Amino acid sequence: MIQPDVVVVASGQGPVVEVPSARAVVAADGGLERAAALGLVVDVVVGDLDSVSHAALERAEADGIRVVRHPEAKDATDLELALDEAVALGAESVLVVASDGGRLDHLLASLLLLGSNRYDALELDALVGEALVHVIHGERVLRGEPGELVTLLALGGSAEGVTTDGLEYALSAEALEPGSSRGVSNVFAATEARVSVARGVLLAVRPDAAGKGRRR
Repeated sequence: MIQPDVVVVASGQGPVVEVPSARAVVAADGGLERAAALGLVVDVVVGDLDSVSHAALERAEADGIRVVRHPEAKDATDLELALDEAVALGAESVLVVASDGGRLDHLLASLLLLGSNRYDALELDALVGEALVHVIHGERVLRGEPGELVTLLALGGSAEGVTTDGLEYALSAEALEPGSSRGVSNVFAATEARVSVARGVLLAVRPDAAGKGRRR
């Protein structure tokens, strides 16, 4: 089970999944309403507030939730601003709850943002629709179920010296290039898998992991 310091909830629709407890919850604009649907108590709302309803925002302000308003003409997405707020709160680990629907450009920008070097000091994970995504700088131990799918994707350049233990198709000090399908559809061979990268950034995408924790 992931135990983040801060949960960041992005705007958009998605499945109702179990979200682990954290010491703070940051809502990115319309993520305020998504957080309510997930039963989360929000501490801070961040963004230009163009996607959150007026009623929800009024309730938040009445409840004493801190609101950080940015102008519409801004140079960062609401998710980026929310991640920066999590860093300002002193987070060392962050779980992003995001949607896999909506605009394709927003989804791609969000995935690229997760792997940004500006957040390389964070242990960063994301629930994106039904998928669980792990950002790997250096080394991560992933916990799953034997037979579960996991795809390793290089982000922002070549990922060099990629080594795995506990996956069916092992990699040993190999290079994964952006756009290559070499790391697609690997499989957990045990309940733990260790993935390390000597240089670069990897996204480990587990397409079915969030659905396993869905509330019934």
